[in-house]
Amino acid sequence: KAGPGGRMQVLAVVAVLLTACYVHATVYFQEQFLDGDDWMTRWTDSKHKSDYGQWKLTAGNFYGDAEKDKGLQTSQDARFYAVSARFDPFSNEGKPLVIQFTVKHEQKIDCGGGYVKVFPADLDQAHMHGDSQYYIMFGPDICGYSTKKVHVIFNYKGKNHLIKKEIKCKDDELSHLYTLILNPDQTYEVKIDNEKVESGSLEDDWDFLPPKKIKDPEAKKPEDWDDRAKIDDADDTKPEDWDKPENIPDPDAKKPDDWDEDMDGEWEPPMIPNPEYKGEWKPKQIDNPNFKGPWVHPEIDNPEYSPDTTIYKFDNIGVIGLDLWQVKSGTIFDNFLITDDVKEAEDFAKETWGVTKEPEKKMKQEQDDQKRKEEEEKNKEQDTEAEEGEDEEDGDEEDDEDEHVEEDISEEDMKPKDEL
Repeated sequence: KAGPGGRMQVLAVVAVLLTACYVHATVYFQEQFLDGDDWMTRWTDSKHKSDYGQWKLTAGNFYGDAEKDKGLQTSQDARFYAVSARFDPFSNEGKPLVIQFTVKHEQKIDCGGGYVKVFPADLDQAHMHGDSQYYIMFGPDICGYSTKKVHVIFNYKGKNHLIKKEIKCKDDELSHLYTLILNPDQTYEVKIDNEKVESGSLEDDWDFLPPKKIKDPEAKKPEDWDDRAKIDDADDTKPEDWDKPENIPDPDAKKPDDWDEDMDGEWEPPMIPNPEYKGEWKPKQIDNPNFKGPWVHPEIDNPEYSPDTTIYKFDNIGVIGLDLWQVKSGTIFDNFLITDDVKEAEDFAKETWGVTKEPEKKMKQEQDDQKRKEEEEKNKEQDTEAEEGEDEEDGDEEDDEDEHVEEDISEEDMKPKDEL
């Protein structure tokens, strides 16, 4: 029979176990493409359009690990792409929602998307398209020099809302990790490469709700409100010699000698800027003794505002998709994760992207160095060939001169003496 101390130890162990169970992360979706072409059994191509671009499984031209870095790559230029994967539906009510994946624009993308969409479970995957309603759209989007941003778009009451902040995405050719954290306290965080780049509250950074305060429609600026900080000095007068013409005839100009008044009309000297011109006169400014400062329109509570503590909540999350356009193909998507635990996402990132990012970078650098070396050698060969070509041309010209001399001598010798 256990004594009080034993019972306390048992209860402590049970409490620890319960806590461990309580904080255990739930992974709703995870995809690393580690089983070859079996990914095709989990992902569904949309048939909404007949000319969607084709995906291929590859680690690309450079990588950290030939197998672990395999992902879905866009393979055809100037195409729309649409593919999605399904998982057991869930609600993120009362818990964090973490969406994470890696993107590698190894083609040095000029214009195209690198984002994911998270859909309700009732999505018809075979007919997924650009107007299919989604819950969340998240990830990088690049087009030219002006658009290089991270989209964070939430659907609220049937309408898509874009974040009001500008979040810059990565635009190089290496793999980068994108993470979106949505918390039940209506806050969010965006991380790139496991480092926070933006955070805040849903209500502040999106226009989900009407503003809490509005300008009082009944309030008007009083007619006698003087908001002029400076006024004209009534005692200031314009000097008598102020008004001078802006342009005057050039006093140094002379009528040309060949000027014909009958033909050319009366000669007039050209006009030049008047050095004495002072411009428009204005009285000097003085402090306004009646200045009351800028009038601030008073605000009142917006009767149309109603707080909503469930903006963050999505009840039937069940599909993740890649629905995008690319001008130049070659982007690779990998290491997808949807979970309710931030640490789980961080650990997963370290075990995947975190392990292969440096070897990938090294391989890319070696390829760039080799390419640069080959180009330098090629340019050197071309320069050498060009110099040799110039030398040959110079030699040909000397030979031609010798031939001309020989020809002249032989022709002279062949002439009869009486012609010399």
